[in-house]
Amino acid sequence: MFYRPSEGHGLPHNPFNAIVTPRPIGWISTRSSDGTENLAPYSFFNAIAYVPPQVMFASTGTKPDQDGSKDSVTNIRDTGEFCVNIVEYGMRNAMNVSSNGFEKGVDEFERAGLARANCETIACSRVAAAPAALECRMTQIIDLKGAANILVLGEVVGIHMRDDCVVDGRFDVLKYQPLSRLGYRDYARVTDVFSLARPDD
Repeated sequence: MFYRPSEGHGLPHNPFNAIVTPRPIGWISTRSSDGTENLAPYSFFNAIAYVPPQVMFASTGTKPDQDGSKDSVTNIRDTGEFCVNIVEYGMRNAMNVSSNGFEKGVDEFERAGLARANCETIACSRVAAAPAALECRMTQIIDLKGAANILVLGEVVGIHMRDDCVVDGRFDVLKYQPLSRLGYRDYARVTDVFSLARPDD
């Protein structure tokens, strides 16, 4: 099968959503200029550089109570800060609750029953029990092609790692089993790993 996205695929669901998978989930916490906390998951998320460490996430779509974006993007535009909380399999239900399109001003930490902790280098909260959290300062916000497609880039200025996830000097993903987004409403978790030596090692 071949199709041009501009002409449609003729299938009941968009296959593009299932082709680029698995995708890590950036659970983005922000604080608005009036002090309201927000927490929302984004599956268009990844690390993009080592030195300095940098990440990106993309927001698609809008909310009726925001001006052409979502709460996360609005808060980041106003404050220049955000935190990426890493989602473990055990937090899948709380993450799903926080994906709801709550009205502006609703605190997703409270709705999802999540304890929060203060960040060290930025003025917003993080998910206290997350296996890792990346405190970020926004470097760029880029409007992408298409309606309400917005790319947020940030430099990681502080990193939290849960103590039980650090084993023999390495961050061990099997200790928490990262949750990833597949297509449609499907997810997966990492339950085993293997190593490959690069030819130039």
